[in-house]
Amino acid sequence: MRLELTRRGDYAVRAMIALAASPAGEWVSVPRIATEMSIPERFLPRVMHDLGRADLVEARTGRSGGYRLATPATQLTLLDVIDAVEPPDDDRRCVLRGIPCGLDGRCVVHDVFTDAREAHRDRLAATTLAMLVSAPWAVPPGP
Repeated sequence: MRLELTRRGDYAVRAMIALAASPAGEWVSVPRIATEMSIPERFLPRVMHDLGRADLVEARTGRSGGYRLATPATQLTLLDVIDAVEPPDDDRRCVLRGIPCGLDGRCVVHDVFTDAREAHRDRLAATTLAMLVSAPWAVPPGP
């Protein structure tokens, strides 16, 4: 079983960690986020647009512009970030047959996988950006 993010999800999480690690209220430019978090600069504006559309970041144009968190890092969760950029999970799809469960009866593992998905989402919802940037094993962003 693989639990992994798309590239867009990976970049979104890294960008939000960079913003959470910056001083509160500071505008952070795309080039700085890209450099600090090793994200291709050409791809980052699209990710930031998605995060802005989800009201997770604020944007400001101009020389002193950039992005900053729209909400304190203590109130933003990994689930918020992932839901903003990743396609929704189809929990009706049968893990055994690849078709929606229930069309011809429910498979025997459907409820177990549904519970596992919910536990996964609950863990992401319980993890804030502030927790991530203050973790003792966290590597601070570069220069």
